[in-house]
Amino acid sequence: MKKQNILAIIQARVDSVRFPGKVLKKVKKLSIIEILHKRLAKSKMISKIVVAIPSDKSNQKLGLFLKNKKIKVFKGNKGNVLHRYYSAAKKFDADIIIRITGDCPLVDANLVDHAINIYQTKKCDYVSNTILPTFPDGLDVEVFSFKALKLANKLAKTQDDKEHVTTYIKNSKKFQKINFKHTKDYSKENWTIDEQVDYDFFKKIIEFYSPNIYFSWLNLYKQIKKNKYLKNKNSLKIRDEGFRMQSGQKLWRRAKTIIPGGNMFLSKREDRILPNFWPNYYSKAKGCYVWDLDGKKYTDMSLMGVGTNILGYSNAKVDNFVIDNIKKGNMSSLNCPEEVLLSEKLLELHPWFQMVKLTRTGGEANAVAVRIARAASKNKHKVAICGYHGWHDWYVAANLKNKKNLNSHLLSGIDSLGIPKKLRDTIFTFEYNRIDQLKKIISQNPDIGIIKMEVSRNELPKNNFLKKIRQIATKKNIILIFDECTSGFRETLGGLHKKYKVYPDMAIFGKALGNGYAINAILGKKEIMRFAEKTFISSTFWSERSGPSAALKTLEIMEKTKSWKLITKKGIYIRNKWKKMAKKYNLKISISGLPALSTFNIKSKQNIAYKTLITQEMLKSGYLASNSIYLCVNHTKEIIDKYLMNLNRIFKTIKDCEKNNNILNYLDGPVCKTHFKRLN
Repeated sequence: MKKQNILAIIQARVDSVRFPGKVLKKVKKLSIIEILHKRLAKSKMISKIVVAIPSDKSNQKLGLFLKNKKIKVFKGNKGNVLHRYYSAAKKFDADIIIRITGDCPLVDANLVDHAINIYQTKKCDYVSNTILPTFPDGLDVEVFSFKALKLANKLAKTQDDKEHVTTYIKNSKKFQKINFKHTKDYSKENWTIDEQVDYDFFKKIIEFYSPNIYFSWLNLYKQIKKNKYLKNKNSLKIRDEGFRMQSGQKLWRRAKTIIPGGNMFLSKREDRILPNFWPNYYSKAKGCYVWDLDGKKYTDMSLMGVGTNILGYSNAKVDNFVIDNIKKGNMSSLNCPEEVLLSEKLLELHPWFQMVKLTRTGGEANAVAVRIARAASKNKHKVAICGYHGWHDWYVAANLKNKKNLNSHLLSGIDSLGIPKKLRDTIFTFEYNRIDQLKKIISQNPDIGIIKMEVSRNELPKNNFLKKIRQIATKKNIILIFDECTSGFRETLGGLHKKYKVYPDMAIFGKALGNGYAINAILGKKEIMRFAEKTFISSTFWSERSGPSAALKTLEIMEKTKSWKLITKKGIYIRNKWKKMAKKYNLKISISGLPALSTFNIKSKQNIAYKTLITQEMLKSGYLASNSIYLCVNHTKEIIDKYLMNLNRIFKTIKDCEKNNNILNYLDGPVCKTHFKRLN
């Protein structure tokens, strides 16, 4: 009888999402892939070892490296790893295939031989220790026949089956399968290399045993138990986590090791949305749709760029206008004319102002406005604030005196760490519609020079609240600033204060002004704004071209389409449907915010858990959604009604949870952290 050709195929690549280039990382002058190959070569039963890599350009370096090390290489399909395996097995005329992954360099040759022996002595198609795992994650061994691999390659249809090689074999009833176990369960141990922390663990192991790299897995386990410093800090993660994780989750893991908090913007952190399951990153966005890194399409019924895209994502007219302009040069030693044209247009829409200062972000704009106002108010530098105004020292200083001062102003739990203590008595907070609180602040602090507030966020003004604010500011010679970064262009073509006919001394606009491009503006009276020339306010990228260009075209389209009317009408429709659903399922909810930027909260101790459930279940149905919605012109009635239909199903589940108090049974992961404060 012909001796069976037993081929070990190591799948490897350098473009891992979580830990790029990991197989080429070195310890004691040997790369991870070399150590894996050398340890596997100790097998007494394997005939040949080949490393199967993708044939794309990004993996050319790996192919060349392996060739130089005289390691057999096969280049095949990148996305269809199953076909890559089949093609490699066919080329090398394999009868039996051993599957090993490149992120498992601690594989034990004796364990591999044990698996091969089971396969050869038992009548089966597939042998592994992965179906019911008892060995440490990283000692995975799979043995299967070429016949089984050929059939799987022919019949497998799903992307998961093609990407993960053996899932079709494991899930199909066409094959006889055997799972072998260890006498004790060590399956919670993590010996794979998926992240930097795993590599650090592996490095410690190799250095501990150096120069010997052929230690057994059992000896390693004993040494880890004796020496705590050898233990992998990542040992409590979910087994085979990479198999379950989408590309966005993998990249998020990688990002958290190099970016504080994981990303650049608090509102987009997954722990505040849907821990462990949120897609996190997008590949493209158009209209009200977003595609993740794996190409899955979602309907965005949530943040819409955190309120930046009233005209929808990638609006062609805005994008083309910007592209045409930046092709002429986005930056130069001279100024772009668009900043003048935009300033004139904003003043045309708000004729009670005479001067404009442009920035790129809302935080900058708020800080600039306060600097100008403080300069204009001379020695009256104290500020009374109501609402959310960004991250800068001048604002967060409100929490120096009491860490809860800003809790009712949208975001709770803001830490004042890093804020100079001398700013302690410079900022004073008052609540919306509480004119009595403002009067008290001013009576106790006659050097209040600025009142800075949002026109409206969660509540509507009551009892002429805004007009009374204006009267107090005028009487006390205090500069009144309206922060319209969020509220602007959602109910009028410009500031929300136009609706209430209350005119501040300064106003700030952002978010929707550029439909996704970075542009903010501070408008004000000439006698105040001229102080911007006396105090030092300047930034290189305030002079770039794309932001003002985008804003000019955005304003033009808004004016033609009456976009603020469209999104307000849609918002009112959704709010009414929310109320009807809540009534149908006997749920008490509160609804707050502008119609085009609405939030509902279920009045329950489980409110945050319900918010998590909504996000989780809507995501499964193809929606980015939570309990808040920013609307854009691309949200058609058909799209909205489908969204509401899916939400209705979840409201029914919430009703059952309220009755049985079993919400955690419905969640796939942890409850998200509390987010921005809303009116309850």
